[in-house]
Amino acid sequence: MSSQDWLDKDFYAVLGVSKDASAQEIKKAYRTQARKYHPDHHPGDAKAEERFKEIGEAYSVLNDSEQREQYDAIRAMGSGGARFSAGQGGPGGAGFEDVFSSMFGGGQGGGFPGAGRPGPGGARTAGGAGNPDLDDILRMFGQGSGSAGFSGGGGFPGGAAGSGGAPAKGSDLSARTRISFRDAALGTEIRLSVDGRSLTARIPAGVHDGQKIRLRGKGRPGPGGAKAGDLLLTLDVDEHPVFSSEGANLHLTLPVSFDEAVLGATVPVPLLDGGSVTLKIPAGTPSGRTLRVRGKGIATKKTTGDLLATVQVAVPTHVEGAAKKAVEDLREALADEDPRAGLAEAAAR
Repeated sequence: MSSQDWLDKDFYAVLGVSKDASAQEIKKAYRTQARKYHPDHHPGDAKAEERFKEIGEAYSVLNDSEQREQYDAIRAMGSGGARFSAGQGGPGGAGFEDVFSSMFGGGQGGGFPGAGRPGPGGARTAGGAGNPDLDDILRMFGQGSGSAGFSGGGGFPGGAAGSGGAPAKGSDLSARTRISFRDAALGTEIRLSVDGRSLTARIPAGVHDGQKIRLRGKGRPGPGGAKAGDLLLTLDVDEHPVFSSEGANLHLTLPVSFDEAVLGATVPVPLLDGGSVTLKIPAGTPSGRTLRVRGKGIATKKTTGDLLATVQVAVPTHVEGAAKKAVEDLREALADEDPRAGLAEAAAR
């Protein structure tokens, strides 16, 4: 998606948030909208599918602080944030495209030095007969993918707009893909189609749902042999039926029997990589207690997390015969113990 598209699309309106919404508000709105219009909930509904794509596109921009800043700047210029006095065309302010076309040599104005001439290596410069590309405009003001700043001689150094710098790199692209929880935790290599090209991307271990990764050189090829831009890839991670993650730590709920919780036991616990580890359940362990297995979480380049197992005592739903008699005997033996002692007093505080 190029910067040129941003003028016509109000991503804030797509997500239903204000322009000064926080990152958390944007993320919350995205999740709400994505659940509402997910294709699984609207099979065969082309409008819902298109709406779902628009929501993903809006979130991929607004969730990235750098892209959001550029988007806001472009929208501000396009909506009249910058005002210009009347030119030779007559009364009234010059139009947004007219002003920048003349700046780049496409109009009847004087333009800047070097406008319209081929740059080094045959790369296209900012000039030409057509309207300027917004990426070129952004590069002029230091927000595009090329070099930033004004030269002492009145021109713009570097990028496609300069007359003495290297060719501007290609524009960045945005994409979104879905991967399994296991692939997100352990890392994987995926293939995806972006901008009509098939790409291979390496996903590092330990990524999380909604995370963006920048793939250098996987964006749009640069003009005149210049290096390609980057690909900003947003990851949607599927939930796992057993594991969840928090940073590099893995979490799971570990069912234990009543006797294991009361008397203590050593039980096997599955690991995400397919193996298992033994975990000691101390005698008298209640439901809800979390036990830690160090070094058995997610291994990233920076750290290795732990496995956190939260105990859930499994209560038998049907007992009879000797089992029922044993429970009744236990109740009599523990008749003096009240697990709710002090609860009413604490509630009245």
